[in-house]
Order: sequence, then structure tokens, then C-alpha cells
Amino acid sequence: MRWSARSFGQLGKDGESLTRGGLGGTTVGVMTSPSITLGVRGLNRVRQIAQVLTQHGFGHIVARIDLASYVPVWMMRRKTEYERAQAPLSLGQRLARVCSDLGPTFIKLSQMLTTRPDLIPADLLDGLRTLQDEVPPFDSDVARKIIAEEMGKPVEECYSQLAPAPMASGSIGQVYRAQVDDREVVVKVQRPGVVEIIRQDMRVLHWLADAMEKYIPESRVYRPAMIVEEFEQMLSRELDYINEASATERFHEAFAENPHIKVPKVEWALCSERVLTLEAISGRNVEMVLDDESAKDQLDGPKLAHALMEAYLEQIFDIGLLNTDPHPGNIFISSPTTVGLLDFGQVTPISDEVMTHLVIMVYGAVNKQVGMVVDALAALDALSLTTDRRDLQRSLRVLMDKYYGLPIKRFDVTRVLDEFSEVVRRHGVVIPREAVSLIKALGMVTSVATRLDPELDVVSLLEPRIKKVLFRRFEPRAALRSFAMTGWQVVTLLRQAPTNLRELLRRLAAGTWQLNVQHENIDRLASELDRSSNRLSIAVIIAAIIVGSSIVVTADTSLVLFDVKVQWFGIFGFLVAGILGLALSWAILRSGRLH
Repeated sequence: MRWSARSFGQLGKDGESLTRGGLGGTTVGVMTSPSITLGVRGLNRVRQIAQVLTQHGFGHIVARIDLASYVPVWMMRRKTEYERAQAPLSLGQRLARVCSDLGPTFIKLSQMLTTRPDLIPADLLDGLRTLQDEVPPFDSDVARKIIAEEMGKPVEECYSQLAPAPMASGSIGQVYRAQVDDREVVVKVQRPGVVEIIRQDMRVLHWLADAMEKYIPESRVYRPAMIVEEFEQMLSRELDYINEASATERFHEAFAENPHIKVPKVEWALCSERVLTLEAISGRNVEMVLDDESAKDQLDGPKLAHALMEAYLEQIFDIGLLNTDPHPGNIFISSPTTVGLLDFGQVTPISDEVMTHLVIMVYGAVNKQVGMVVDALAALDALSLTTDRRDLQRSLRVLMDKYYGLPIKRFDVTRVLDEFSEVVRRHGVVIPREAVSLIKALGMVTSVATRLDPELDVVSLLEPRIKKVLFRRFEPRAALRSFAMTGWQVVTLLRQAPTNLRELLRRLAAGTWQLNVQHENIDRLASELDRSSNRLSIAVIIAAIIVGSSIVVTADTSLVLFDVKVQWFGIFGFLVAGILGLALSWAILRSGRLH
């Protein structure tokens, strides 16, 4: 069964039935209860997540992953925020509200999701993009205390001047203006306790992702477990400011001789895992400049656009490390011909293998060789078992025909990449994050550069670099190295084969060979059967108590047992039956399965 982008829509409307996956198939691993794996704090967080999801119209998902017991009955029964909204909210907008209510980890998760157009439908991404990473700043006295703790000395000895209020605040940290001697710097300080909060949330997210893949089969098309794994890797780098300082220094050295590119210098003596101090870059962000016609007229647009594109192509093809968050807020115009690049918290190393396959894809797309594009995707291990290669080729050919021969002025790179993402998502293609980050960053930079210079020919800038990569890939020495490596792998496999075969035969002879197959959702079926049989048993006991109490109450009034009239035992039986009946009714009501 293939799921289109509409599948996610089926997850998003409270009260609608979902297409349930069957019990067929096999899987490895067993879902454990959150009470076993998450601890008390984790359970409190699960309860909060379940309630926020229910509040915004995702109560059916809460029920599907067996978290309804964490939500009060009155909340399950009342109208959700989604239903009470005056204007209908899209699925993406409701998810954005969920992430906003759940705090920094989920805000960052929503931002990460917007970088995976190959997995997430466009309408969902549009809603998530409305969520801004803007949270109230924490107390500046706390920030000063953190700086003093990290640097091991008073703030006054670190900075000759530190602004009393932050200039910007985000979910991970906030930024201050400061001075070191006579130099203007900016200081980024991490929020107190944010690491512990995110670590706890990551444990919960891993459990939720596994639960979704297990109990909501149609969600697997969005790879929740893979997304959470990627998200954790991204956050672990972003939470350690040393990583950002190292990346910033690397880019500063790479562009030190470029008169048109400015990257801040790192003040290493004032950096730690929680504090980052960088040279201040003067100017205004490119969005503000482009919106100001008077300022725009003073720029050398073609030179700025060319410098910006060359800077990112150099990151991809020469440096091998790419800033994956080049939105307009991180690009400053320092002078009519100088671009400042900021914020290197999100960087991705670009391997030769990924770059080569992407170059082959671009070459194939430019030359209308659809087979090359599909082969490159297969080499990236992006095609799923359900991908129909012929159908994928047809869809890509239609996309290429649409834009082939289009004048550069009319070529919208962002739109092309969005349509390409829609095609690969529809065919179950999952592109590696490294490649997705490159495509996304290149699209964002191209969009900014073409606004600076509508006449910019991006293809002419790419062409010599693509040829260089292809030549380096297919030159005789590279082919010889590849052949030698393949030969070594074959020899190693043959050398290990007798040992592996002997181990296999030894296990078969000893009877220790095992084949473990777990029927998908069988544990949930067993749990439901146990629950149903328990309720049925309690109902039978209640009925028996009522019948027995009725007989006792109507018995001879002269009968006395332990100096107590026997009718009182009947009345006591009615009381016990009533309590058990109320408890059973409450359990059924909480389950939300009255019909």
C-alpha cells in the first residue's frame, strides 16, 4: 500500500476514523510502557504532551498510541482549541501551536521539520513555518552569572562593557552586545537548564516516535524514528557552543582573503560550551535592505549576488562544510560590495560521495537525462522498496519538461526544489539529510542572490565546478583507487567466508540458531483481550453479587448470622456491587470506547 501526502491529513482531524493497518508483517523490537522507560519526570512530560495534543485536535492520535489515560475525561469530551477557533486552522498551524505550547525542544523540532520537504507535505510545512523561535528572555542577572561561572572570573574582567538587556532571544539562548577593549562583540549565552529539559524531551520523543510507527502504520511514510534521530544529532551539536565556534573559525579562515565576504572572528578566550563570543559584524540584514528601496539603490547588486553565490559554492565544493541555515536574517550587507555571514550553529559536512551523486543529479537534470537522476538517487540509497522507478522517471521527466529552456529571469529555484521534493515524497524517496541540507541551503541562497541580481546566471556559476567534480570522479587515478578498494572488499569477504560458514554450521548443529519473529501489534491485541476479559469477569462478578444479595435480602427475616440479621449482608453486597459497577463504568468512560 502506498501513502500519499494526504495520509498525514488523516491524522489531523479530531473525531475522524483513521485507516488502520492490519496485523500482518513482521518487526523487531517490543514497545514498552512509558512508565517503565521514562520515569516520573518523563511521565509528567508525556501527560503534558498528551493533553496539549488533545487540546489542539489530535485526541485520536493520543488514543491510538495508548495515552488516553493521561488525559482527563473532561478534556477529551470538550471542544478542542481547533474546534473553537473562529477561523479554521490548517493541520500545520495546529501542529505549530502544539510545538509552541510544549517549549524549546518542540520549537526546534518544528524548525527541523521544515528542512525535510522530501518527507513532510507542503501544506504542513507552510503552517510550521509560521512558528517563530521567539521566546521571552531570561533574566540578564542569570546570564551574567552563567558567564562568570563558565569563564571562571567576574563579567567585568571578561568584557569592558556588557549590555544590560539582550538584543535577541531564542529557545536555546540569547544574545548581548558587548565590548572587549575597544572591539565590538556579540555574546551568546545558553538558557539555564535547557540541556536537561531537552535531554528529557528527547527520551520522550524517542518513545513517541516508536509508538507512532508501531500503532499508527500510516505514519511510517514520514519516518518519525529517523526524524527524531536526526533531530537529536542536530541539537547535540547546537547545544555545545564550542561546535559553533569551531565552525565559525573555519569559515573565517576560509574567507579571510575574500574582500567581499565577512565572517566574524572568534574570541576563543571568552568561549565555552554555554558562552560564545564573536566579533560584531556591522550592517543590516539583507531582507531589510531589499525592502528599503533607497538603501537598495546604493548597493552593487550584481557584485553582492555573485559574491554570495560563490561563497556558498566554495563551502560545498572546496571547504566541504556547509552552513545549512542561510536565511536572510543571517546574511548582512556590510557595504555596497560586502556580505557578512552569521550564525554557524547549524553546519553539515559534505562528503565526496554525496556531492558526487548530487552533481550527477544536477548534470542529468540539465541535460534531460532522467535515468542519471534516478540512478544517483539509488546510489544515495534514497529509493524505498515501494518506489516504482519507471513511474518516478515519468514524474521527473514531466518536471524537467516544464522548466527546460525557461529564461533565467523566470527560473524560481525555490519553487523548483519544492516541486522536486513533492515528486520524491510521492514516490517514497527518502533523501539523506546531508543531501537535503545541501539542496535546501542552495535554494535559500539562490533565492536571496537572485533578489540582489535578477540577471544572475546560477547555471554558469555551477557549470565549471560540476565539470571539475565529474573529472575528478572519473579520472583514471580515481577509477584505479575505486577498483582497488572494491578488490580489497571482495578479498576480505572471501577470506572471512569459511569462518562465517563454520560458525553458522556449528550453531545449527548445536541447535542454538534462532529465528525471532514478532507479529506486529500482537502485544496490543493481547493487551486488549486481557482488558476486555477482565471487564467481562468483573461484570459477571457484579451480576452474581446482585443476584446473591437479592436472594439474601428476600430470605426469612428471622435468620441471624454472627448476631447480625442476614438481610444486612445482602445490603452490603448491593453496596459492593454498586462500587464495582461505578469503577467499571468509569474505566470504560475513560477509554473513550462507549461505542
